[in-house]
Amino acid sequence: MTRILEAKGVSKWYGQVIAVNKVSFSVGPGVTGLLGPNGAGKSTLMKLITGQLRPSQGELTLWGERIWNNYPLFYRMGFCPEQDSFYDRMTGAEFVAALLRLHGFSETEVNQRTDSALQQVNLVEARDKKIGAYSKGMRQRIKLAQAVAHDPELLVLDEPLAGMDPVARKETIRFIRILGKEGKCVIVSSHILHEIEAMTSNILLIHNGQVLAEGDVHDIRDLIDKHPHHIYIRCSEPRRAAELLVAFPDVVSIRFHPESNALTLESRNPDEFYSRLPGLLLRHEIALEEITSPDDNLQAVFHYLVK
Repeated sequence: MTRILEAKGVSKWYGQVIAVNKVSFSVGPGVTGLLGPNGAGKSTLMKLITGQLRPSQGELTLWGERIWNNYPLFYRMGFCPEQDSFYDRMTGAEFVAALLRLHGFSETEVNQRTDSALQQVNLVEARDKKIGAYSKGMRQRIKLAQAVAHDPELLVLDEPLAGMDPVARKETIRFIRILGKEGKCVIVSSHILHEIEAMTSNILLIHNGQVLAEGDVHDIRDLIDKHPHHIYIRCSEPRRAAELLVAFPDVVSIRFHPESNALTLESRNPDEFYSRLPGLLLRHEIALEEITSPDDNLQAVFHYLVK
């Protein structure tokens, strides 16, 4: 993996309060989800990455260069903050254009980039509307527009989906995925698990200012093998299937769902269980209708790691 962002033993404290505690990680191209509950240290870490805060300890680098006070790096970043900070009398187009002028673009480029950014976030129809009259979701999208307008290589998005309606949320998730596929380094935070899961499987899981896990969510889940793996099975004869499955040495428990003709079991060796199951049911003429694992997601990973 090409390392774009790298943290080595980074800490940030405010007096006696430790917001980020000796975190080390590296991030490459594509979308990386920064996941954790409110107060976990996500926003502080993002402010460190974007050079708004200086680390109290450790080193944080972008493309091998230290971030703090390194102004040329800032031109290569785009930041969508969680908090709003607007000139409410400006229109959306005026706001994006003003920030592009601060980057030093010519008026022709400013106009072209403003149009492109507003189109990317579906705000063309509201371009001449005052930001003060924008809804929460529209404010989120105009923040995203200014973050991408100058075509940065690194994008840091702090809770970008907050306040969006379902349609805008779906469109924004799709847009973020496209940015990652284009090779940009996108770091997006959320405390809502399924939001991150919809954008990427690559996560940094942070809790109490510390990184608990880093990498592909499925690989991380595979490492947590000391916990039984929950498997949901819907079939034509769940009680008969349970009689057969309970004989497996790796099956810890079985629970029925009579209303849905299904059962949930716990297995200490899920890979072996999955390989045996289809043949077993086929031999006994039990039709398998659905098999899923509620543990193969971010909710389960977060729950186990925090425990």
